[in-house]
Amino acid sequence: MTDQQVRLGIIGLGAEGGMYANFIDEGRVPTMRIGAICDIDETKKARAEELGVPFYTDYVEMLDSGEVDAVVTTVPHYLHPEMGIKALEKGIHALVEKPVGVYTKQARELIDYAASKPELVFGVFFNQRTNQLYKDLKDLLASGELGALRHTSWIITTWWRPQGYYDQSDWRATWGGEGGGVLVNQAPHQLDLWQWICGVPKSVFAKASFGFKRDIAVEDEVTALVDFGNGATGTFITCTHDIAGTDRLEILCDKGKVVVDNSKTVTITRLSEPEQEFSKGMSMEEVGKLFKGELDLSDKLSTETKDYGSVWGEQHCDVMKNFADAVLNGAQLIAPGGDGIHGVRLANGIHLSAWTGEEVSLENFDETRYLDELNKRIREEGTFEERN
Repeated sequence: MTDQQVRLGIIGLGAEGGMYANFIDEGRVPTMRIGAICDIDETKKARAEELGVPFYTDYVEMLDSGEVDAVVTTVPHYLHPEMGIKALEKGIHALVEKPVGVYTKQARELIDYAASKPELVFGVFFNQRTNQLYKDLKDLLASGELGALRHTSWIITTWWRPQGYYDQSDWRATWGGEGGGVLVNQAPHQLDLWQWICGVPKSVFAKASFGFKRDIAVEDEVTALVDFGNGATGTFITCTHDIAGTDRLEILCDKGKVVVDNSKTVTITRLSEPEQEFSKGMSMEEVGKLFKGELDLSDKLSTETKDYGSVWGEQHCDVMKNFADAVLNGAQLIAPGGDGIHGVRLANGIHLSAWTGEEVSLENFDETRYLDELNKRIREEGTFEERN
């Protein structure tokens, strides 16, 4: 490591790892350079040679090589905690892909270990947190300008995946190999953003369908109802079989409402006073006009719409820039690794609720019960080892 650049080791040169390597090679992350590449597929060595960096098939050897200051783990989900812990053990900074783990017990082990190494930087690759739209929305909700949360819903069904996607790998869409379906693979970014902006729910009740419209063992359709406390609730709907797809986030508060369409257009409606005060002060004459569609609300409501456009790729680069800045200069992380537990816990809670038909506490989440239920499904598959 120099004063200007962090040497990044990429563990897993698949689609994600390859994309990160390209971004760094193109100079889009000036504070990083590729230190080494690791992949169990030896054919990936050719790409390492093109980049002029060492290649390893054993990630521990790469960690011991002295060639890297930090690693990013672009590998199957179950491996993230193991590799994150091993990197930190060896004094290497760790940027873990989402999710930080498949189940809370293993995620917590990584997070707890990272807490014992405060001199090292531990982040999770939640690139959507760098999206200016969601940063502005978080600041707006945190400011209190719109008042207390009442209800929020996110319909995120833009994850259409054909059967061939699942058939390409034996581990994909299995309990033992991947640990879940849409909640673990496609939707972790939204599960994170939802809680980052609106707060961490206290409980969840969910219905999920497993192999509903695809020949898979895991969930491809989810509808979840969460309780944020103080009467505030939320719904989260996602699936992988909607070819038309919808991405719509709504957040209703005491003094306004936010609607986000396709993660790029935001409409904010502000009330001149809290809705309940407006309700109490309405005369019967105004009520009559309301029923006739004649009530003028222009002095009570103001609406603002903003189109943020699309910035694909820049978000990933921004995460790596921020991570490097944290390593080099002690900057605050956009997505600290410890934040990753929230999305894992909510996904686990949705699974457990769907499996048992019960409302599941997230404040006192029974991770032992969840792991028992997960291992039951792994045993039924008969292909992978149980987890502990």
